[in-house]
Amino acid sequence: MTEILQSALPFAPWADPRTRRLPGILPLEPGDWLRADDAFAGQMAERDRLIAERREAVHALSDRARPAAAELLATVLEDLRGKPGYVVGAASITRPDGVTVPLDEGEPLLTLGRLVQEDFCLLERAEGEEEHVLTGAILCFPASWTLAEKFMRPLIGIHIPVAVYDADIARRVQRLFDAIRPGQGLWRANALLYNDATLHHPRTEAAPRIRPQGVAPYIRSERQSLTRLARTNAVVFAIHTWVLRRENLTPAQEQALQEHPIHRAGG
Repeated sequence: MTEILQSALPFAPWADPRTRRLPGILPLEPGDWLRADDAFAGQMAERDRLIAERREAVHALSDRARPAAAELLATVLEDLRGKPGYVVGAASITRPDGVTVPLDEGEPLLTLGRLVQEDFCLLERAEGEEEHVLTGAILCFPASWTLAEKFMRPLIGIHIPVAVYDADIARRVQRLFDAIRPGQGLWRANALLYNDATLHHPRTEAAPRIRPQGVAPYIRSERQSLTRLARTNAVVFAIHTWVLRRENLTPAQEQALQEHPIHRAGG
């Protein structure tokens, strides 16, 4: 398969003191929720392929999440009306790469998956639930996890087998989710070292990713944002994925990577 790569990484979380340590959360600036970069055409073509050929692997939507998914689609469409290169019509949307996507309101997440580079996860907390639950997602580019294992799990179950995600951290993360307000989103970024550039990289909990030894040739970084939908109150976890050759890091990014634990730990 042809590699789909960005030419540069606009933000290196290991090089910024605000994000070098967990959780590294920053406020989301207005208008900076969805992004299009130099890998847009390649990533969107791969998303189209995955949705057509591997729908069950990249999409899940519970009945309880359908109102939130519909609201998310409407919210994204409103955002795209102001984005360069998009033409939003009543029955279809034309992307900046020239591909026209039918507007299927009966399949809101599948439609979203073909419109933007971001993946979307819907997390909801019903009365009586202690944590938010993953109730729907379009996840074309998982970084070593599978949607099937996480679907309809609460936050602490989603983070299995992350060893540092203990009960104390779970409570702190839940308080963070509860505190998010519409129009006041948050974001963070991660970074992992990979031996290959595959975007669709599912791994089960029983077979976790083996960290690369030596100098890994690729950097994979996710910009993860948290926003709240105003009407349904669902939290949207959006993921924009960068994959680039390590040689394309700036000298400052490479120097910081040499000094940061991500380098010593191999990802």
